Amino acid sequence: MRRRPRREIAPRKPSVWFEVARRAAGALPGVTEHASATGPVFRIGRRRLAWLAEDGVSLVVPIEEDERDMLVAAEPRTFAAARAEGGRPLVRVHLAYADPGTLARLLAQAALTLTGANPIP
Repeated sequence: MRRRPRREIAPRKPSVWFEVARRAAGALPGVTEHASATGPVFRIGRRRLAWLAEDGVSLVVPIEEDERDMLVAAEPRTFAAARAEGGRPLVRVHLAYADPGTLARLLAQAALTLTGANPIP
């Protein structure tokens, strides 16, 4: 009896709103995009900068806890607190409602925090 070959599971495709995040992350130095089984991931070196959430329309970004709380309180439709991973507080950004400039600043701040670089005044 012949066995059928195993079918590979294709990675989940991002929504059209993911292009906004792709443009914002692509403008940052050292950021690369990688495919994973759960969706696209932006990395700086081996560390994850941001990744597509399970819903396919949100981006998960590590951020300081006080800044996350401020964003969630100011724009609850756009930002939501995500479950902390490895002790890092995370924010979920709904890409359909996110302002491209705000998303770019958020990713830039996350990149600075991730690399430990000091912002130039």
